[in-house]
Parts: sequence; structure tokens; C-alpha cells
Amino acid sequence: MTEKWKEEKWAEDIWYRGKTTRRRLVGWGGGALGAMMLVPAPWRAAFGAAKPYKIGSEQPLSGVAADGGKTAVVGLQMAADRINKNGGINGRPVELDIVDDASSPAVARQKTEKMVQQDQIDAHVGGFLSNICLACMPVWNQSKIVNMISVCLDTTLTTSACNRYSFRVHDYAPAQAVAFGPLLTKMGKKWHIVYADYSWGQSTRDAYAAEIKKNGGEVVGTTGIPLGTADMTPFLSKITGDFDGVFAILFGKDGVTYGNQAYDLGLTRKYKSAGDGAICESVNLPALGNKIDGFVAINRYIPVFQGPLDTPYLHAFFDDAKARLAKIDPSGPLPDRYVQSNYEAMNALKVAMEMSKFQGRSDTMKLIEALEGLEMKEGYDFPQGDKTLRKADHQAFLREFLYTVKGGKFELLDTVAKDKTIFPPACTFTA
Repeated sequence: MTEKWKEEKWAEDIWYRGKTTRRRLVGWGGGALGAMMLVPAPWRAAFGAAKPYKIGSEQPLSGVAADGGKTAVVGLQMAADRINKNGGINGRPVELDIVDDASSPAVARQKTEKMVQQDQIDAHVGGFLSNICLACMPVWNQSKIVNMISVCLDTTLTTSACNRYSFRVHDYAPAQAVAFGPLLTKMGKKWHIVYADYSWGQSTRDAYAAEIKKNGGEVVGTTGIPLGTADMTPFLSKITGDFDGVFAILFGKDGVTYGNQAYDLGLTRKYKSAGDGAICESVNLPALGNKIDGFVAINRYIPVFQGPLDTPYLHAFFDDAKARLAKIDPSGPLPDRYVQSNYEAMNALKVAMEMSKFQGRSDTMKLIEALEGLEMKEGYDFPQGDKTLRKADHQAFLREFLYTVKGGKFELLDTVAKDKTIFPPACTFTA
């Protein structure tokens, strides 16, 4: 279970890669991953002999979701650097132990167990693909370790699969659908849904279908597309009929494939086009070009400074993230929601660790109690805006942004306040 990604050019500012005798420091590394872990200069001396908190993070740094996993790591690193620069947590530094799940549930489960048993992590912040988050959930439960879900959106994570140890500090499909449903049914009453055919896409499809119906609309058909499908034409060419719009639920390279091929087939010109903001994340825009123009989407974060998004907190977040992302991709992609949600998940954990005076795994229940009902206020820790982490199901509620794409840029249409995204809890804790 080697971590080959550490040898890639983009990772050199994260991991210590020289021999320990050279004392060369380029950033944070994972001792359990074969590299010496050091606190970055210039504040290393401030911690003295203080024992670091070990925060594990399972991310897809290879495989189908690798592009998103790399930006997720940027968000984590931003938060850890800022925490350590400002004195750490309870006077102790943060040490990140990042592993590559290879976009595979089986690999993720193995590496998660290793982080728990061998690396002895204190808590976990991570999880990108929903099927992997679900596969790893039993490890956190059995080990009684707090799991801060940082990207996964599958609805069941905070409904039927909810538990005392896992928290989601970002949105989920039912809340997104509540926020987006009224606009969708103004755009048209009849919709066809195209979705990524795995746990996230399926649960998101169901959430939107229910909300479209609640707002007086109708879903006339659905089309599931397997992850990593390079040619979607056989699926998309079958979408015909008398309806108003196509709502798409895909992400990453699949989102780019959909945007280009749906346009080439005339689908997005014949019907109104809308969907999850993962399709047109900023990193995808260059590959989509003008073929995504007119697409209407929802997202928890977009890298623009319009209206309520023009704050000093978002400017600071944007500047730091953009500089780091340029080291991964010289074309200079803008920050996306994966950077944002990992950054804020780490900061939420920090706040709760300070509130509970958390020292290690033996204090896990104190940490859980601090997280349950946590109110996060807009600021440098939480630039996206105010958030409430509901006690009943460990699901956060936050403001959402409705926007369209024009000329390769985002144009904000509306901001939906967090209190208008509330969806009733459906959780009975099993652990």
C-alpha cells in the first residue's frame, strides 16, 4: 500500500521528501507513510516538544476521482498551515496523515484501518466518493473515532447510515433540492434526470425528483451513466421526448464528458440545461468552453466576488487556494467546493477540539458533544458563510448559490439562505 502520489510534482510542497539527515523542509509529511513528519518553519520552534494531533485523511489521489482529490488536499493543507501558524490546537500542532484510496472502496477500507490501527490517528477529515465513505463508515464506528466527512454527498450518510461518530459540515442533496426546486419548476415543469450511476448520483436523483414533484413539476425519465464512461453517446442519444429540461448530476471528468457530448448531440440546445454544480466546477470550465454556456446550477461555493460573496474572508481564502492550485496545474484553476469543504471541515474540527479540550481518542465523546449543534459563523475559519451542524443527524445546513455560466464565467443568480434549505432529519443513531 505505497503512496506513489507523494513522488508526483504537485505533492512536493506537501511532503518532506529528503533524507532525515538533510533536514530539508518543504511542508508537511506523513511519518507512517515513509516520510519524517515535521512542523513547518517558521513556527516549528514555538511548539517545542508538544505532541502533534494526528489527523488522518483518506482521499482519491489516483483513479477516477484523482483531480478532485488533489484539490481536496489543498483545502486540508491550507487549514493545517493556518492552524499551526496561529499556535495549533490547545497548544499542539496538527499533523496530517494523508492516504490515497485509489478511488476504490476496497483500497480505502484497508488504508483506513491502517490509519486507525498503525498510525494511531486522533480523528479523520476526508472522504470524497460516496461509495467509499459508506464502505469506511464501520471503521470509524468500531474504532470510536470522529469522522468529519469533507466531500461525500450521498444522502444516506446522514439519514439511514447515520451514526454518532460521523459529521457532514457541508450540504447534501435534500437541502440542495429544497433550494433549487422552485427555480427549476419556473424554468420548466417536465424534467429528465441524467445521473452518475452510483450511490451519490442515485440518492441525489431521488432528492430532486421528490422536490420537483413537490413544486408542481414532473420527472418524465431518468438515465444512469456509470462512473468513468468515456463515450456517453449511447446513453444520451436515447433521451428524447416532450419535456422542458435535462437536469444532470455528474462530476469531474464525467461532468466534462457530459457537457461536451450533450451539446454535440444537440441535447442542451433543444432542452433547458441545469444540474449539480459539480459538472461545471471551475477546474472543468476550460475543457467545457462555450458548450456549457446557459447551464444553470447550484453550489455551496463559487469563486466569484458578487453580492454576498464579496467578503474579506472569501478573498483571503481565494488568494491562498489559487496560489496553491497553480502548483498542481500551471493553467491556474480557481478554487472549487472541494477545497472549500475540506478547509472548513478541518476548521470545524479545530473549533470543537478547542471547545472540548480534546487530548486524544479517550476524549472522543466530549468532541462529539462539542460538534453536535455547533454554530459556525462566517469568518476566516468559515468563509463560505454561517453554518449549523444539526445535533439530530450531524448534517450541516448552509447558504446555497444559484448561478449560470456565461462566456466561461459564473454569474450569480440568487443566494438561498441556510434557513431556507432545511430538510427534516431522518436519522436514528445506531452507534
